[in-house]
Amino acid sequence: MAAAQELEVQKKRPVQSSEESTAPVNVFVPTTDIFETDDSLRVLVEMPGVDRGNVDISVKDRILTIDGKIDFQKYAGMTPVYTEYNIGSFHRRFSLSNKVDVSKIRAEMRDGLLTLTIPKSEEAKAQRIQIT
Repeated sequence: MAAAQELEVQKKRPVQSSEESTAPVNVFVPTTDIFETDDSLRVLVEMPGVDRGNVDISVKDRILTIDGKIDFQKYAGMTPVYTEYNIGSFHRRFSLSNKVDVSKIRAEMRDGLLTLTIPKSEEAKAQRIQIT
């Protein structure tokens, strides 16, 4: 049996950019997990506090861009008593290989977790060969 693993609070990493922003908003790199199945890639992106209507997902030149914006009105008038992470928006970019079908990407958002399903192209799927 594996030893018990303690949970640690993961600190948010700010987006590193050489561009200047015209808006005084914290932008963070969302925590992301990627899983591969026989047919697709599943990308899980944590964006706590972001509503589904404030998420923008796009693909241009095989670059997948994910932006999640916080509605700061929710926090108006609140004074933090204790916080473990800063409030801010999220931004992440991924290069997609030509082994996936970008025209069939599906997205779901539930409870601050964005799930993208990126189907593999037909030639990238594993082929089983039957022995006769």
